[in-house]
Amino acid sequence: MFSLRLSGARRAALASTVLLAAALALPAARAAGFPDHPIRLIVPQSAGSGGDVVVRLLSDRMGSALGASVVVENKPGANGIVAMSYVAKSPPDGYTLLLAGVSQMSFNPKLYKNLPYDADKDYTYVAPVVDTPFVLVAGKNSPYKTLPQLIAAAKAAPNAITFASAGAGNSTHLSTELIASGAGIKLKHIPYKGSGPALNAVIGGQVDLMTSVLGSALPQIQAGNVVPLAVLADRRASDLPNVPTLQEAGLHVPPMPGWFALVGPAGMDQAVVGKLNAAVQAAIADPGVDRKLRDLYFVPLHGSADQMRTRADQDARFWGDFIARNGIQVD
Repeated sequence: MFSLRLSGARRAALASTVLLAAALALPAARAAGFPDHPIRLIVPQSAGSGGDVVVRLLSDRMGSALGASVVVENKPGANGIVAMSYVAKSPPDGYTLLLAGVSQMSFNPKLYKNLPYDADKDYTYVAPVVDTPFVLVAGKNSPYKTLPQLIAAAKAAPNAITFASAGAGNSTHLSTELIASGAGIKLKHIPYKGSGPALNAVIGGQVDLMTSVLGSALPQIQAGNVVPLAVLADRRASDLPNVPTLQEAGLHVPPMPGWFALVGPAGMDQAVVGKLNAAVQAAIADPGVDRKLRDLYFVPLHGSADQMRTRADQDARFWGDFIARNGIQVD
């Protein structure tokens, strides 16, 4: 009778090979079965915010594409840091995702000295989602009806004109600082806890100005509660055809990025990333979803996870330099 005898070393090598093959097969098996239970989509903003509106428009269509429900959870706080930290510590299995904005991925790392997450290392980019333009507005009783009027007044009285923001380091803060820097003027920053209270302060006349997401400001513009001075975009807004862009008003600064992207914890399987990316692209390509997003001035972004990471890196470099030059810091 023929028998095969293996030495101890060979048995150990064979066992290691079997274990390695099993380990390599496990992620593939998980990816093939993904998803088999609900996916949690975390929003670092409160209910009713721009990001919250976006994910609630997308969640049902994403769920249909994936064959599993997508549950939206709001975790606001600390300019998105609460939600970012939570997702960074979650298992990288694709079941906990985050709608991250340019503030969390590109601005915060340059603004905070002791940020509890690393935007470069702690996350897997999944898909771009939307971008949105901004608009500079003044109160209806303000003496400033055009951007040149505002600039002239600010040059005559540095730091006398106030502007509101949704918080220090927020896009609404940095965008106005960019305008001031490009115009060579000094404005006084008044931070609020959220874009709603900030815009209300401009409407009520407690603060002179604000740079707001266009979709949020548009109803107040149409109601005559605030006056639009300039659009921070490459082209004019179709609902505001008489409002110039910053460049048309003579201020040569780049448009303010207002993108949102889907990310997950670092180390996600790329097959799972591919499925999720396809679901996002299907959602924003849906005619009904596309129309609702555009009605709110959210522009769907189509592309890969790698393309989104490249854009985030470019914004981090530009805004990192701007933040450093202007000495902007958040404690």
